[in-house]
Amino acid sequence: MEDNKKWTVIETEYVMRNTWLTVRRDHIRQPSGVEIKDYWVLEYPEWVNVIAITTDGRMVMERQYRHAMGRTAFEICAGCAEPGEDPLAAAKRELREETGYTGGEWRKIMTISPNGTSMTNMTHCFVALGVVEGRSQPEVTEDIDVMLMTPDEVLGLLGKGEIVQATMAAPLWRFFFERKV
Repeated sequence: MEDNKKWTVIETEYVMRNTWLTVRRDHIRQPSGVEIKDYWVLEYPEWVNVIAITTDGRMVMERQYRHAMGRTAFEICAGCAEPGEDPLAAAKRELREETGYTGGEWRKIMTISPNGTSMTNMTHCFVALGVVEGRSQPEVTEDIDVMLMTPDEVLGLLGKGEIVQATMAAPLWRFFFERKV
């Protein structure tokens, strides 16, 4: 299908470039002719996350403080892919680094946009069944509590709104939906 709604970029200015975030300002024209001189776009690296299930059926969960939210949050393992890194390889690396868990049978569950209005990246979501414990190697900026929880406990957290990051809640809801189908 032809994309006849695509906007025309008249001018782009990069305001900030960083390893983890690039900010640009686009001057765009919509097909209707309306122009927006300051349309802000955030360029992030590709993100990955992992729903990891141990050999005894428990889910590998994390708790860590999230400064932008101002609170400690329940999460699944997640992180950024390095430039040029395959999303599956990035997901396996992040799981090993953050939790120490490795191995298992992996499959991609979905790819989602964190915010298609202003962010350029995608989040690649994986399920790893049968992971085994090893030694974690978190980055110095990561203060992660790794927890093993039953699927019912994780579903309870979702139901009570305790897992609030959309890029983590969406694949978890999908995982639980597929288990019931």
